[in-house]
Amino acid sequence: MKTDKKQNQYRVNEQIRVREVRIVGESGSSVMPTKEALDMARQQGVDLVEISPNANPPVCRLIDYSKFLYQQKKRAKEMKAKQVKVEVKEIRFGPQTDEHDYQFKLKHAKEFLEEGNKVRAYVFFRGRSILFKEQGEVLLLRFANDLEEVGKVESMPSLEGKKMFLYLAPKKAGVAKKSQQARDREANEAELKEQKHQAAVSDIDVETPANGGLFANAKISADALKKLTETEDE
Repeated sequence: MKTDKKQNQYRVNEQIRVREVRIVGESGSSVMPTKEALDMARQQGVDLVEISPNANPPVCRLIDYSKFLYQQKKRAKEMKAKQVKVEVKEIRFGPQTDEHDYQFKLKHAKEFLEEGNKVRAYVFFRGRSILFKEQGEVLLLRFANDLEEVGKVESMPSLEGKKMFLYLAPKKAGVAKKSQQARDREANEAELKEQKHQAAVSDIDVETPANGGLFANAKISADALKKLTETEDE
């Protein structure tokens, strides 16, 4: 039978055999004999749960034990969900990588670091290309310098066999990458908002004074009023 490790982690009721305990709750805390705390738990129809056994005296709560375990599991689940999973992403170069390939890999490395991942960049020396190890070192140092805003060097370039490695860590905590669906939805919402804004602007027939605008409208209204007055006089 599978045992619940979380359930066996805490001592409950008669399992608590110390002379006195500290009871904590919403109203504060108080130290009392363990027997008195057990009687109080029975009167309230709850359990005496030891939550900090190493304190002096041990700290306990008066709470339904099954509810307490549920709260602990829920809290652990929430903390796990907030944690950003750190991965190590690899970027591979050759000793004579061209500029276009370099910029392409630099862009990906920046994205990896912004998402909170580490980057292991290395130059692979094939055959006699090991003669260009200084060139590979210069390439990795340039790479680190170009990423200094988002990444910090954990380990300077070092040669291990036929590979020269450089390790970078993110400067800031990573932000969860949005799915393509979410990005498309946000783009569509922004476009729709802009269309509504443009439609609203086009409905307002207001021009600048240089193009007639308000002054022209005022003049037209005045002329219309004058003609109306003349007609009434006739």
